[in-house]
Amino acid sequence: MKLNRRDALALLGVAAAAPAGAQARIQASFAHGVASGDPAADSVLLWTRVTPGDPAARIAVRWALWTDATLSQVVAKGETVTDAARDFTVKVVAEGLQAGQDYWYRFEAGGAVSGIGRTRTLPLGPTDKVVMGVVSCSLYQGGLFNAYQALAMSDRLDVVTHLGDYIYEAGAAPQDYGGKTGAPLGRGHLPAHEIESLADYRQRHAQYKTDPDLQAAHARAPWICVWDDHETANDSWSGGAEAHTPAAEGDWNARKGRALQAYYEWMPIRDPLAGQAFEAVNRAFSFGDLASLIMVETRLQGRNKQLSYEDPADLPVAVGPDGAPVPDFAAFLAKRADPGRQLLGRAQEAWLGGALKRSVAMGQAWQVLGNQVVMARVRGPNLTEALSPLQQKMALASLAPDLRPRVERVAKLFTRDLPFNLDSWDGYPAARERLYGLMTAANARPLVLSGDSHAFWVNELHDDAGKLVAAEFGTTSITSPGWGDDVPSFDLGALIALQNPEVLFNDQRAKGFIRLTLTHVDAVAELVEVSTIRSKPFAIKVLKTYRVSAAQPGVSGVEAL
Repeated sequence: MKLNRRDALALLGVAAAAPAGAQARIQASFAHGVASGDPAADSVLLWTRVTPGDPAARIAVRWALWTDATLSQVVAKGETVTDAARDFTVKVVAEGLQAGQDYWYRFEAGGAVSGIGRTRTLPLGPTDKVVMGVVSCSLYQGGLFNAYQALAMSDRLDVVTHLGDYIYEAGAAPQDYGGKTGAPLGRGHLPAHEIESLADYRQRHAQYKTDPDLQAAHARAPWICVWDDHETANDSWSGGAEAHTPAAEGDWNARKGRALQAYYEWMPIRDPLAGQAFEAVNRAFSFGDLASLIMVETRLQGRNKQLSYEDPADLPVAVGPDGAPVPDFAAFLAKRADPGRQLLGRAQEAWLGGALKRSVAMGQAWQVLGNQVVMARVRGPNLTEALSPLQQKMALASLAPDLRPRVERVAKLFTRDLPFNLDSWDGYPAARERLYGLMTAANARPLVLSGDSHAFWVNELHDDAGKLVAAEFGTTSITSPGWGDDVPSFDLGALIALQNPEVLFNDQRAKGFIRLTLTHVDAVAELVEVSTIRSKPFAIKVLKTYRVSAAQPGVSGVEAL
């Protein structure tokens, strides 16, 4: 299938949401589109942003919700006010709705009319099927959002689950993340520096939401979102981030607070309850008798600082047999295994255990975990096991000069049995084992969804005793580059799958999303790939399809279709 932007917007009705004479006013007043999110069985949150003519104004905004695409049967409407205090964003909750129903909505302000959005409430009681889009890692200057356009064209789409890295904090210089790619595409980040202030974070969110493909995806279905690290700063944890230097950038909690304020303003997500911390974004959604989607937060609440192979405090130097200094890998692995290391935090672990038990008690077939980082045990790829010395030399020689030293260091490191990514659950094995214990105690049938890695994953997850506890489907990025882009001379994903028993499939190059279809019989994950993120038009194909059965009690393995 080949699509271009005009086809997508025409089919969605985004460009034709108002009378022709009002188009100029629409562009001036609703330049960032419309969105919906956090659906319930009887309500849904609606979002937009009004572009003000006067930055000091207080703007009255009217909204309405209909049961049909022709906007003939209004079922809810209201009026609210927005101003500069919330960056002229608008969030309202439409209530008193019917379960499992499609609705259409739009906004009006100052004579201008927004585009039309489509949303859907969650089902109650017997539910035959749910179709979910799973997305992650959309770097604006990393390429075109073709995968969002493909998602928006879905025949059926009940909900979109975004697992984080909706925006990126990097600047637009050539040395910044994605800067070289964004410049020739005319997609350099705004502002052009790394974002730190509230105004910076707001401007970055605003830039992303000017993209018509992202607008189309938001207008197609309700979204359920959670952040990862780049909504604040790279490799964030509860007490800081790799990309945050207090001496230069000030207090981490202050920066985090600014980032999360902009996130709540600009995203279709319900605001925290009174007395609830900004970081407590974990929440659960019930899809009738079929599934619960349990969204966890793995960055800012409980996570301890990531370990690093390059930090002497984590990987100290010991004296080798010949008296020469050598890395003390035993000390490193002991520190990694410390049962006190947290990823979710104790309070969130307790909440998650309760959510799993409630889903099972309701008789739901699936407990779906919306999780940011890869959960499987993944050892770093050992090139010496797969390539001859000559092939290794040729592969390294094919790399960009600025990348080659890093890959050479990593390749040498991974000749040992060490984790591929310490920022993932592999950096917190005791916390992962506690999570597996919660799954087993609840007698759950979990499906773990993961983002962050910029790669497709299909994994079978086992506890320390070797028991199969869950299936994991990891979605690749919308645009963000991965290891496969950096190391194009050999199939890194195939090597990772070959060397890791829990990994059934891994693709480190494709860009796209997962279409997950849940029924009482099975869960089917389609890995949807777009042919390019550098141009339009583009092609869409299903790269691989996998199935997990619900026919038998307990957890089943993953089957390729």
